[in-house]
Amino acid sequence: MKYHQIDRDLFIKNRSKFSAQMKPKSVAVFNSNDIYPIGADSTMPFAQHRDIFYLSGVDQEESILLLFPDAPYEHQREILFLKKTNDHIAVWEGEKLTKESALVVSGIKTVYWLQDFEKILFEMMTHSDTIYINTNEHYRASVETETREARFVKWWKDKYPAHAVAKSNPILQRIRSVKESEELDLIQQACTITEKGFRRILSFVKPNVMEYEIEAEFIHEFTRNRSQGFAYTPIIASGNKANVLHYIENNQQCKAGDLILMDVGSEYANYSSDMTRSVPVSGKYNNRQKDVYNAVLRVKNEATKMLTPGTLWKQYHIEVGKLMTSELLGLGLLDKADVQNENPEWPAYKKYFMHGTSHHMGLDTHDYGILTEPMQANMVFTVEPGIYIPAEGFGIRLEDDVVIQETGEPFNLMRNIPIEVDEIESLMNS
Repeated sequence: MKYHQIDRDLFIKNRSKFSAQMKPKSVAVFNSNDIYPIGADSTMPFAQHRDIFYLSGVDQEESILLLFPDAPYEHQREILFLKKTNDHIAVWEGEKLTKESALVVSGIKTVYWLQDFEKILFEMMTHSDTIYINTNEHYRASVETETREARFVKWWKDKYPAHAVAKSNPILQRIRSVKESEELDLIQQACTITEKGFRRILSFVKPNVMEYEIEAEFIHEFTRNRSQGFAYTPIIASGNKANVLHYIENNQQCKAGDLILMDVGSEYANYSSDMTRSVPVSGKYNNRQKDVYNAVLRVKNEATKMLTPGTLWKQYHIEVGKLMTSELLGLGLLDKADVQNENPEWPAYKKYFMHGTSHHMGLDTHDYGILTEPMQANMVFTVEPGIYIPAEGFGIRLEDDVVIQETGEPFNLMRNIPIEVDEIESLMNS
């Protein structure tokens, strides 16, 4: 891994939080992700399942974590299973975790090779009544590939039909959504790397540059700062392409006078950042672009202030809609009749701002969090309003990542990333 080793105390705390919410005499099992094939002998780069990483720090394939807080013996309460390493694997694939190094990474003393999993699980199941399975219940999830976790669930149901079933995900949705201080530091590091990438491209952007060249500048800066790369597929959208919310081709030439919407974030140690900025190709916004830009910025700043403990996600978005409606009236994009006659299910402002303003962020870019429950301190949210005007050939979105505080306004993890019009123009023309 490119990132610095994380203190295992974080993973010890995370396991303790999860185990404290398990039912009596229950076992929980967490599997790593597969390495996914492309064709022939080619594969996708490995990306660890966020849940096993969150609970163990183990960042390699073919790994299993077993938790059994009520096990008869202390050494059975936390168990790691790893693919057995040897000199041949070390030569061909690189160093893998040994039992000793796994302890250093995770704080788990009991480590077996994967070949012993079924035997050890059988022993644990004879002492337990319930097993926690880790299904994906994220509100945005759309999974078509059968995962290693899903294969395990099918195997387990056939092998142990008499045991009760519980779900890990509701526990993880709550505990992962509230970040430990170590996690906030890791997210801050990801945001700082993103800042370096953004500052790099401000001096690089000019008329006729290609969108993919800007993407290349970002990944260069991310990699040289110990990032594995983009936290999500980057959007580099110039001109009217900015009005395609998930435009990822990044293959157009940036023309003089246009804006470039860049929705880009680096990852660091599997933690995400998520930034959006809209900058002028020629280094200066025209008056109309500036007016729309500042309207979006005002909505972002006022929306940020609403992110406090106790806020409900649904009501928050209603209030942001009111802010946006006011700005769109001021820009002449809506009139009073549009608002008076609007459909409450799809308010008038949605014509120009059709997506949500905020989502949880952390190990996943769209991270865990139960949207029907009040916001809490140390949750991390994006704030990303936008105004999209196809008829005028541009769209603007601005996005920062913020941490909810016990009192006062949220702490902006992207506070050092330029966002004011004057600062961006100054840096682009220096």
